Formats: sequence, C-alpha cells, structure tokens
Amino acid sequence: MNVALSPDDIARACADAMWKEDDASKGLGMKIVEVKPGQATLTMTVAPHMVNGQRIAHGGFIFLLADSTFAFACNSRNERAVAAQCDITFIRPGKLGDVLVATAREISRNGRSGIYDVRVTAGDVVIAEFRGHSRTIAGTWLPSANNAATPK
Repeated sequence: MNVALSPDDIARACADAMWKEDDASKGLGMKIVEVKPGQATLTMTVAPHMVNGQRIAHGGFIFLLADSTFAFACNSRNERAVAAQCDITFIRPGKLGDVLVATAREISRNGRSGIYDVRVTAGDVVIAEFRGHSRTIAGTWLPSANNAATPK
C-alpha cells in the first residue's frame, strides 16, 4: 500500500536528503532542530575558528548559518530551490561559545519565487536578521511516489 506523506513528513524527508550532501553545514557543526513546510530552525556553536580579530563571531559564519537555515526552509516542499538574493543586518555580536539559533519562516511563495526571513539569536538576544529570495529549479528531493502529497 502506498501512503502519501504529510507535509511535515515531506519537509523532514527533504531535509534529510539535503543534509546527506551538505558538507558545509555539517562541517561547521550545525544541527537541524526542526523543519516544517516553509520553516526551519538550525543551531551552531561559535567555535574558536569562527571569531575574527575583534574576538567576535565573524559575520560570514553568521551569514552561513542563516543561509543554511533559509535553504532548509525553501526546500521543504520537495521542490529544489536555490538562493537568488540574500541580505543580512548584523544587530549585535555573537561571542565565542554562543549557541546561535537561526529560525526561518516563509513570507511569500509565488510561482518559482519565495521570500524567507531568518532571525539569528543567542539566547534572548537577536544577533542578526536575514532575508533570502529563493528560486525553484528543476528536480525534487524525494522519489515521485511521494509527490502525491505535495501541492503544485
């Protein structure tokens, strides 16, 4: 019997498929906390190799965490998507040892384009705000048998 997956199951299965090939996120110690349709939460601890000459978290690593979280959110519906444009505003510095939490949420999805906001925090402190624009490309993450539960 072929049972269609729920949207949450599809989102998690897509995240698992992406994670297998995501050497950058794994290599920086990121962890997936949650993935749902249009949403994702990842964490990363600021390690010694991630601080700059100011002894604060290098902005590139914060951007990378936000970008990875954005990627898991915009690929959560079994349509492959890539970044078309992203920007970030740094609000407060991250510090060595901080556990950064990035939470992405879908703002808009229309045709092949999407807009996602990602908030990066350390505890209750907002570190950065990121906005990513996605564009779907050819292909899916899961075999076609699972596409029955994916609305087009």
